[in-house]
Amino acid sequence: MKTLKTDFIKIYQTERGLLLFMILNLLISLGLFIFSILSLNPSASVVKVGYGDIGGYHDGTWVGLIAFPILAIIYGILHNILAIRIFHKRGSGMAKFFLITTTGLILSTILVLVRLLGEA
Repeated sequence: MKTLKTDFIKIYQTERGLLLFMILNLLISLGLFIFSILSLNPSASVVKVGYGDIGGYHDGTWVGLIAFPILAIIYGILHNILAIRIFHKRGSGMAKFFLITTTGLILSTILVLVRLLGEA
């Protein structure tokens, strides 16, 4: 934990680009979290919770959509901690690549959620 703190201070002092990616990652995941929490519909008896190529959309209860807020928390907090660890081990370039990939994952998760909500 002590190395995470010192690495974050080093990122703040020297690597402003990486810090910007970390803040962007946190803000986009916060947007996914808010959007996914607001789109939960506990009063609905059946919602679309998944898609398969063979069977089409899969029905389920609203509890199945809890995965999206959980993913938002993982993307926002855990991936920023992992980026700090990657910065410590591999450097700034690899940590930026990791955060860009995470941003792509967040945007694709938002796309999947929008498509599932559109079919309901």
